[in-house]
Amino acid sequence: MESRPVEVHLYGSLRRFAQERDPAADSVVFVPVAEGETIGALAARIGIPFEEIGRNVFLDGALSSLSREVRGGERLALFPPDMNLLYRWYFPQHGNEG
Repeated sequence: MESRPVEVHLYGSLRRFAQERDPAADSVVFVPVAEGETIGALAARIGIPFEEIGRNVFLDGALSSLSREVRGGERLALFPPDMNLLYRWYFPQHGNEG
């Protein structure tokens, strides 16, 4: 059975990897997931270079690392490095990277 795609929301300079780039609209990409695929691998398939992804990565509202696996049907939010949170410590970390 094929899993549902991941709903990837792109913010800031990462909006250019979505069709909708208007700051007043959502820049969302729906990406099918391969078994065992990580957030980092999924972002790479969209064409986003690793160095352009900041430390604020959220999977279903939980602060996550690029090494966290996706299963399909989740909502993923990716922010560039210039949009880092000032209060990251508030969110529990999910995944192996800090």
